[in-house]
Amino acid sequence: MTTALTGACRTYEDLVGLVRTGSFGPDPGTLRIAVAFTTRQAVRHDGRGTGYRNEVLSLRLAEAVGSCAVEPGALPDSAVEECVGADVALLLEHPLPPVRVAALDAYLMHVLPHTPQHGATPVALPTGSSLEKSQARATAVADLLDLPPGATVLVVGVVNSLLEALRSRGLRYVPCDLKGGVTEWGEPVVTDALAAAERCDALLVSGMTLGNDTFEPLRRHALAHGKQLVMFAQTGSAVLPRLLGQGVTAVCAEPYPFFWLDGGPGVLHRYDGSCPGGRR
Repeated sequence: MTTALTGACRTYEDLVGLVRTGSFGPDPGTLRIAVAFTTRQAVRHDGRGTGYRNEVLSLRLAEAVGSCAVEPGALPDSAVEECVGADVALLLEHPLPPVRVAALDAYLMHVLPHTPQHGATPVALPTGSSLEKSQARATAVADLLDLPPGATVLVVGVVNSLLEALRSRGLRYVPCDLKGGVTEWGEPVVTDALAAAERCDALLVSGMTLGNDTFEPLRRHALAHGKQLVMFAQTGSAVLPRLLGQGVTAVCAEPYPFFWLDGGPGVLHRYDGSCPGGRR
């Protein structure tokens, strides 16, 4: 991909438009999804007082898998059947945002896999319990922030291990999630991310915001105010690196299979816009 093409990709919608026209490679109308599936998980780590649930839609395109997390129970069963055998161009127009995001992710994973050539730096995840692997991932994500102790981070998509990692670095945080509630430590979780961003020095944001249409306002805020926007992405792991330099400063990409699926070794892929290839 050329530098000029990268410069044309200023927003998520720009990126979708470039994919539709075949600017990144094959015409998406010629590529069909072979397999569609959902992954549902409930977890409560040892030593933690609260748990959570995950549900993810994944689409298989050749060797690549694209994914988008959804609120548990929100995705109709018919969505999986509608994706199988459909071409990517059709799915980029699907009425359900998670289907559109998963299709875009699958396409970009196919044409721009997570390799050093495309700006990615692999980070090994060790074997271990679900909690140990969660904490290892949190360390890899938090290390992408460049902030002095005492700075405040907006965390969109509450993950307790991430909050622990920030606390260990002397950073304050404002936890945010559409579900609200409280953290493991009884801290209130705000629901309006954009309002909370005004009082934060940096943003640490889940890729799940792509699927619920809350990503673009946060990207625009970070770009307008010169704030760091670090994405941790199981959703859209191949999508978000394409927006480096346009508000996104770094990405910790985690394509399927995710760390919580087994206890064996794994790999994350980190993108830092300051690194050679990071804007490619």
